[in-house]
Amino acid sequence: MLKIGARRSRLALWQANHVQQLLKKSGHASEIIEIESFGDQIQDIPIHKLGDKGVFTKALDIALLNHDIDLAVHSLKDVPTKLDENLTLASVPARENPLDVLVSPLNTESSKKDVIATGSIRRKAFWLNKHPNYEITGLRGNVPTRIAKVDNSYWIGGIFALAGLKRLGLSDRISETLDWMLPAPSQGALGIVCRGNDRKNIAIFSLLEDAFIRKCVDTERMFLNTLELGCSSPVGALTTYKNGVFSFNGAILSKDGTEKLEVHESLIEDNYNLEWGKQLAKKLIEDGAFKLIER
Repeated sequence: MLKIGARRSRLALWQANHVQQLLKKSGHASEIIEIESFGDQIQDIPIHKLGDKGVFTKALDIALLNHDIDLAVHSLKDVPTKLDENLTLASVPARENPLDVLVSPLNTESSKKDVIATGSIRRKAFWLNKHPNYEITGLRGNVPTRIAKVDNSYWIGGIFALAGLKRLGLSDRISETLDWMLPAPSQGALGIVCRGNDRKNIAIFSLLEDAFIRKCVDTERMFLNTLELGCSSPVGALTTYKNGVFSFNGAILSKDGTEKLEVHESLIEDNYNLEWGKQLAKKLIEDGAFKLIER
């Protein structure tokens, strides 16, 4: 029986159960092993101050390397673009809507104008780029905890990933879809990580993969990797596929949102290769991305 490792949050367990059902349909029994991550243990410090590398994944990586579990299920946006040399991203199933949304308090009468809550540097930068006069306040915790904080606040609202709300049956809390805000690279996608030498299980997990989504998120992750940044950076990227064409939109911003560099490009399916993400990032580097990061 396969052992699925997952964080203890409600969303992480939904994701693990989803993969468990996919495995069941392909004829493979499994059980879920709950593991507490470093990022879940510490809730009162902004994520970017905890470090970019594996805040939510390291504990599961260790469990894999110790053979305590056979696969780890992650929100792919939390997975570092460079894995431990003994681990591999074995599969990326179908992706949920990757966009961000605004969740307003249930009682909007007490809302204070021009205050938005988010713990994400990226979301803060994009919001301030569009609405420079707003105040941004921090927001940490799992999805239900963050929604409760919004409901008990004076804010206009908090920014959430649409995918997480939908997976938890909370779509009714969406006040506005922020289609102008580029999501984090690979947001909305799940990543199945396992040991790199576990060929038998890699073959099993590959059956769950969406080949086109894999190419989309690989492009986004290569884009982020080439910029030498992590998931807690003011970088947005989204690749979509339709009718034989991949379309990419990417951007890097200053943390205060006052500056933004963008890249938009399309590529026919027959010309696709993983180097595309690197080439897209290099265009922003040539435009001064590293200088913007330094500032």
